[in-house]
Amino acid sequence: MEISELAARFGERRELQAKGIFSSLFIIGNRLQTLFDNDSPDISLKQFMLLTILRQSDDELTFTRLGKLLGCSRQNVKKLAAVLEQKGFVQIAKGSKDVRAAVILPTEKLEPYFAQVANHNDEKLAALFAGYSDEELARFYGLFMKLYEGIERLEAEDKNKGGKSDE
Repeated sequence: MEISELAARFGERRELQAKGIFSSLFIIGNRLQTLFDNDSPDISLKQFMLLTILRQSDDELTFTRLGKLLGCSRQNVKKLAAVLEQKGFVQIAKGSKDVRAAVILPTEKLEPYFAQVANHNDEKLAALFAGYSDEELARFYGLFMKLYEGIERLEAEDKNKGGKSDE
């Protein structure tokens, strides 16, 4: 079965379209992870995303906060950070505001790494979205932000029902 066959099968009705989008999010995520992991033997895509968020933040980030931003558990962030610490990209330390909390801090190695891979990553992203007009990309971005809102709504409902929480 090909992706085009799945698209045709799921494209007929709203509930099928929602199922198709939901399924596609996992498939796309896996395919992107494979593409980017094969491209960079030193850093996995998950590690790269952690470094990107860390690099963009002005605040100290705890494992819990990074987990929320990355959409994974505190334990997964801890594992990613441990590997990145071994590679010299981050340092795990006690928080300056709350010494009970562990935070992840960038090392001097981070900026040279990003300078080295920036052009390649920019080219890869440009190629990934080359088929979109500016208008389509802006609309796609807006729709993705709406998807985040839906996820946050479900998370809040789950939390109110006494669902599992990472905090």
